[in-house]
Amino acid sequence: MKTIMLLVGKTTDKHFQAGISDYVERIGHYMPFDIVTIPDLKNTKSLSEEQQKTMEGDLILKQLQPSDTLVLLDEHGKELRSIELAKWLEQKLQTARRLVFVIGGPYGFSEAVYSRANEKLSLSRLTFSHQMVRLVFTEQIYRACTIIKGEPYHHE
Repeated sequence: MKTIMLLVGKTTDKHFQAGISDYVERIGHYMPFDIVTIPDLKNTKSLSEEQQKTMEGDLILKQLQPSDTLVLLDEHGKELRSIELAKWLEQKLQTARRLVFVIGGPYGFSEAVYSRANEKLSLSRLTFSHQMVRLVFTEQIYRACTIIKGEPYHHE
């Protein structure tokens, strides 16, 4: 199974870039994991939030294959503890052909993307920048991989 983290817009902060790259490399020891970045929309000042979500949504949907399991990182998603995320991921690794996590743009997702999604996960009730979510989420995927393998990275 292949796992993809699909992002809207580049990660611009060099500290987040470094941390994300480190965790992506670590995750690669456990499973195939790639990051795909959809470029930020240009000339958005004349667009409404809904128009931006629709345009980003179209770009997201173009990246998907019909058999993909699509998981949105969304503030209204299910919150899991790290051990629960590890169990969830382990189950997905056995059943999904391609697992695609999406971190959307600043206004969230279009209705078309929500309709296509298989699940929604939330990292916290707190609000984080999209740049920070990328780092926190890659760390949590790495943590889940070490939990699945019984390695000592995670402590109860």
